[in-house]
Amino acid sequence: MQNKGLVKWTAIILAIVCGYYLSFSLVSGYYQNKAKEYAQGDVNKEIRYLDSLSMQKVWLGSTLQEVREKELGLGLDLKGGMTVILELNAADVLETLSGNSQDPTFRAALESAIAQQERSQKDFITLFVDEFHAKDPGARLSAVFGTLALKDKITTSSSDADVEDVLRSELATAIESSHKVLRNRIDRFGVVAPNIQKLEGGNRILVELPGVKEPERVRKLLQGSANLEFWECYMLPEIWSDLQRADQVIAQLGNVAQVEAEATPTAVSDSIATDSVATATDALSALASEAPLTEATASTQGAVQSLFSLLTPNIYDGQLAPTAIVGMAHASDIDKIDSLLNLPRVKEVLPRNLQLKWGVKEMQPGSKIFQLFAIKSTRRDGMPVLGGEVVTNAKSDIDNTLGRQEPIVSMSMNNEGAREWARITKENIGRPIAIVLDDVVYSAPNVNTEIPNGQSQISGNFTVQEADDLANTLNSGKMAASVRIVQEDVVGPSLGQEAISAGLISFVVALVLLMIYMIMMYGLLPGLVVDAALIINFFFTIGILASLHAVLTLAGIAGMVLTLGMAVDANVLIFERIKEELAQGKSMIKAIEDGYGNAFSAIIDSNVTTILTGIILYYFGSGPIRGFATTLIVGLICSFLTAVFLTRIFFERRALKGKMDHVTFTTPFSKNFLVNPSVKFIEKSKVGIGIATAVLIAGGTAFGVWGLNSGIDFTGGRNYVVKFDQPVSTGEVASLVGAKLDGQVNVITISTAEQVRISTNYKIETNTPEVDAEVETLIYESLKPLLGEGVTFDQFTGDYIQSSQKVGASMADDIKTGAIIAVILSLIVMALYILIRFRDVAFSVGAFASVTFTTLAIIAFYALLWKVMPFSMEVDQTFIAAVLAIIGYAMNDTIVVFDRIRENLKLFPNRNRKELFNYALNSTLARTFNTSFSTLLVVLIIFFFGGASIRSFTFAMILGVVFGTYATLFVATPIAYYINNRKFIKEKR
Repeated sequence: MQNKGLVKWTAIILAIVCGYYLSFSLVSGYYQNKAKEYAQGDVNKEIRYLDSLSMQKVWLGSTLQEVREKELGLGLDLKGGMTVILELNAADVLETLSGNSQDPTFRAALESAIAQQERSQKDFITLFVDEFHAKDPGARLSAVFGTLALKDKITTSSSDADVEDVLRSELATAIESSHKVLRNRIDRFGVVAPNIQKLEGGNRILVELPGVKEPERVRKLLQGSANLEFWECYMLPEIWSDLQRADQVIAQLGNVAQVEAEATPTAVSDSIATDSVATATDALSALASEAPLTEATASTQGAVQSLFSLLTPNIYDGQLAPTAIVGMAHASDIDKIDSLLNLPRVKEVLPRNLQLKWGVKEMQPGSKIFQLFAIKSTRRDGMPVLGGEVVTNAKSDIDNTLGRQEPIVSMSMNNEGAREWARITKENIGRPIAIVLDDVVYSAPNVNTEIPNGQSQISGNFTVQEADDLANTLNSGKMAASVRIVQEDVVGPSLGQEAISAGLISFVVALVLLMIYMIMMYGLLPGLVVDAALIINFFFTIGILASLHAVLTLAGIAGMVLTLGMAVDANVLIFERIKEELAQGKSMIKAIEDGYGNAFSAIIDSNVTTILTGIILYYFGSGPIRGFATTLIVGLICSFLTAVFLTRIFFERRALKGKMDHVTFTTPFSKNFLVNPSVKFIEKSKVGIGIATAVLIAGGTAFGVWGLNSGIDFTGGRNYVVKFDQPVSTGEVASLVGAKLDGQVNVITISTAEQVRISTNYKIETNTPEVDAEVETLIYESLKPLLGEGVTFDQFTGDYIQSSQKVGASMADDIKTGAIIAVILSLIVMALYILIRFRDVAFSVGAFASVTFTTLAIIAFYALLWKVMPFSMEVDQTFIAAVLAIIGYAMNDTIVVFDRIRENLKLFPNRNRKELFNYALNSTLARTFNTSFSTLLVVLIIFFFGGASIRSFTFAMILGVVFGTYATLFVATPIAYYINNRKFIKEKR
């Protein structure tokens, strides 16, 4: 083999890189364990311990914070938490951009676009523009959107195409603003390792929150609209005496337990009753820690002596700083300080018009120290002096005054806002004005002079990025765009732990059995080499995933186990070819060279086809499905390196030293297995195709009679996994819940008789937080007879509901359409690839027919069996992932046979085609059996040990392996034979 040195160095470098990235996970785990030991169960102490070390360099020049960012993360299905997909209301954005226009054509087009949005795959801007033109072909978009706010972008002469481009740009800006707002809301209160990202190709945002236990609060937080406000401020010296009296009152209260007894529930419980953005923000703050100031906290942290034991006053050189900043505190103390300041006796000594609000920005990156600002409420109604709706435009800029380049934000207001802003700035010269979003202070710059025209600049030691963020924040104030949850998944920590255990068990069992099987089939040395290659493949796969900052999900573990099964295929193919070469009397070194060389093209083709399906799966999938696709692609690439190159180097080196002379690649168990088989597959093809046709007819009949069991991914709806204290009857649960939810309920058992999944599409078309809460309340009320005595609603949602999922109707339509496109595209891509590689339409048609039959056969059996099988057989995203994976796998098997036929056609171009095709099928039969059996073995292990959540996925894979193998023997090859033979006969004539 040429380029052995390159292969060795590639493997060494890859091993070093993988070891480097995996080391961060080990170091992060070490410090997290130390934090747990130190905290002794106190979440606050654990967070504070890790925060105290976050900026210290702990490994290879990286700080602990950087180490935690580089570790291989676990998906929410493994660690518990909440995943939400939010959709920005594009109609709100257009309405705002039009200046709330009442133009009849605009209103009619907007309403029509909203009505079509639920059932159309077009984006909202396209729908609106099409409807606008349909309502009045002569109307111009510039007449509606040529407002003062867009005067610099849209003029009376702007074409409709130009206006459409502006609308798309403004919608993108609104999405960016919403993204920033959501990140600031969540990051501000320390939810550990959140993931917030814009999804491509639409106005949707993905939010993942590990460890969240109170989804209702998160829903309120995420769906609250951005609330931009301008407030006047107190200066610290003006309220210092009041703060000192408050400090004394708190000191007199004694200890934390006394404080808890006197505290009002306003900070947490009352907040849930309102819909304000401040409420949502307060609600999320409780997610980062336990409820503030409980007796449990008192026992671990001792007495709070005073307010200023937690809050450091803003004193400089012994003098009170003449600013609006009252003091500074650590993030973990913010909830305690808020609770102290909300005590009735403390409120009595503070000015009534004083509001204390926290800043959004850490004083130093990684310090977790935040500033507390003194806000002055000067209006009788308690509202801010100016609202964000007056801001028409904001952009980041660079101020070059006095030779310094300082990032600033330039801001413009409408006429009404400009007049009010002039009055406010005139009255506050030399004093700060606070800019507040979502009840958090973004900036409190001093006013230097009256600003009469609504044009002003905001400075505050910003970085360029921070200036950009603030500009987006200010712009979001004028974008009255609501967001709604279109998909939601909540996984409890106990269910996540079960998933980890199931995934690990399935992986270990599969790996061990594969190792044993390879030793039994090919001998101790070849078997051990393959086993070592599998372990190296696993190491490389995990290391590359870590370097990509990928998140390991349960579907990802399934993909990894499946990759191991498919990785064996290359070695099986190589070993079978080596056995053939040895049977021809070749020397060991020559047999190894020819075995690897002759198997190379088939391995290349089979890996490429599977990777292509993985790419399609990644593009059209989302969440865990993308994790499965990523793992599959990475694993297959690594298996090519380990199975084809590294094992070859090992065998060739030993063969050159004469240490392979007695290796036969057989064992007493396998030496007579499928030796020189002579099955007449082509002659039996009519029966084989007849059986395949019968399967499809039976499945088609079942599909027509009772259809498929579509999951909520495709229909929209809600799923709740509920675990009871005792076994329950699914019929009884369905009867109880159905009575409350108008009978729109399906109940199945999950894993054990104590755990069921309740599915309903009750009011799914009304996708609001109120309906979410209503459904949970109705389920709780209906299940009371089956719950323990005295179980409250909070206990039910926190302890009994193990996970929940919601998919809105519009999201379901998008998922369904994407799934259908992905499957059809995969079939077409496979056929085209075969046509390009084999340059013969016979092989392309045969391959297309084979994978199409395999796909339809899986669907047929799901239609036949979903009513009788003891587990869920839903057709959803996971099912589509299985189908796409099988398309790649089935093509794997077909390509190996076709590659042998192609090889024989070159050697014996005039040979009888029936004999040639039969010979190719028989000569690869041992490989077909070994590969199919090893893959089936792995998938069966996942089916039995991998957990209930992916049982439907693995059942589809089992069907796929069986029907994929059958299709290669009795569909793909016979069809290719009939077409190729007809062409051969014509040429002979």
